[in-house]
Amino acid sequence: MSSIHEQAMNYVYQQVLQRLLSYFSRAERTALQLLIQRLIVAAGGIERIGSYKVMVAFSGGKDSAYTVAFLRAAQLSIAGRSPATFNLRIANLRHAGMTSAVMGNIHRTYSALFLYDDPRVEVLMLDQQQVRPFRVDLPFSVAGRERNRSDMLLAGHLTAGDGRATFCNSCYLGLADFFGRAACWGTGIDAVVSGDSRKEQKQYAAWMMRLAQDQDVPESVWRNQSFNGVLKTLSGVGRSYYRELYEEGIEPTFRSSAYPNKAIVPAFITVFDLVSCKADDHWTLLTEFLGFEFSDLSFNFSESDCANPLLMAHMRGLQAQFVRGRSYEEGIAEYLELAQALMRNKQMPERLVDQAMAAYDNPLKIEERRALASAYAHEAFSLTDAQLVCLLFSPFVDAGQGLEDFLRRCHPGMLVALPDLHKALMGLQVPEQIIQWLIDTSGLSKVGLQNLYGKNKVDFNDQTSLIARVRAGDPDKRRVMSVDPVTGDAKAEMVSGR
Repeated sequence: MSSIHEQAMNYVYQQVLQRLLSYFSRAERTALQLLIQRLIVAAGGIERIGSYKVMVAFSGGKDSAYTVAFLRAAQLSIAGRSPATFNLRIANLRHAGMTSAVMGNIHRTYSALFLYDDPRVEVLMLDQQQVRPFRVDLPFSVAGRERNRSDMLLAGHLTAGDGRATFCNSCYLGLADFFGRAACWGTGIDAVVSGDSRKEQKQYAAWMMRLAQDQDVPESVWRNQSFNGVLKTLSGVGRSYYRELYEEGIEPTFRSSAYPNKAIVPAFITVFDLVSCKADDHWTLLTEFLGFEFSDLSFNFSESDCANPLLMAHMRGLQAQFVRGRSYEEGIAEYLELAQALMRNKQMPERLVDQAMAAYDNPLKIEERRALASAYAHEAFSLTDAQLVCLLFSPFVDAGQGLEDFLRRCHPGMLVALPDLHKALMGLQVPEQIIQWLIDTSGLSKVGLQNLYGKNKVDFNDQTSLIARVRAGDPDKRRVMSVDPVTGDAKAEMVSGR
């Protein structure tokens, strides 16, 4: 880089900083100075700051967008008063819930903060164990999409479509792989920055240790809450989880992601006490400067979760209609009650809560949202409504105990083929059309179908089931909607955790 070009870029960066600071309140400017001091101390002094690299995970949501902007302000502020500043690595985990709207929010944030061409910044995306530079038009890999689809289908069938187990268990356990690979990429990092509070960190650690007990994870590892210890623990739990989800020997690769023999194990720096998670506190920064767009597809939730809430609402409606013999609208009403409580718990502005609820406030809108959710299920998971309904019935587990009821209620014309369907699920010789019907109706592979036939439906009171324990100890503390196995009524309950 020529000196003239470097001077020009430094001028651009200072203009970005000045514009960014213009959106900060006096309290935020004070917090920024505290963050700068915290980073300088962690680096070992201002003279070492130029070789110090910190990483932050960016989900594409409003909270992490604000944290990225806050770190960028610290980076450029130090650069304006010192010969060098710290290096910044921003990493995203690509999954089925990361829609084009989320990708757009990430891109606009990076563009507004001039991150793409700054040699002091790395913007990375992890997609199915591959780390690549972020691109807004980067398609989700075929392998990644198929892995998400397979995990979702198997967990869904084993739990009769329980929302948290179906969509979020694999996502939580995949965090170890994500952080490990993102941190180890290239020359590694010196610190991980998190916006989680100390309370949330302790809750997550407690959840992790409960899961690690009775698993093949040494106590010395899971009681060590260092970055390295957390990764080793979650990797061990993940291997056990996938052995339960898949047949022994055919589960997808779940390689250890512990920090491999680095001279420096990354420090953990929290900024929760410095940043605000209330969208109203930095609304103009998000919407005017970063170009953040709140999407009602995600019910305006703060982050890009492992599942699209639109799809979870849709599945609640399908369950009410097809499994419980009620109406689709009743199921949607149940989910809206839950979503409204969650949005307020996350301190979303009332106008966003009202906007999300208004999308379902009459029958025509509900039908429009139903069509939108069906399209999303096809785009993200290549699943039809019929295949989602099949998942909700869980007809193949427990040696096909629910198969006859499923056929009577959804496919009465196939009752005559019931004996052959059982034979196919046992791996016996049957006409190819029987196997193909099972595959088309469920979205599962032949191996996946036979795998489920030999498994029992998950009992969430069974402490020997890791699938049940991961869901029951959900580290994201929120209310979940479950169905009473006796009455068939939906009920909300609290789960402890993060």
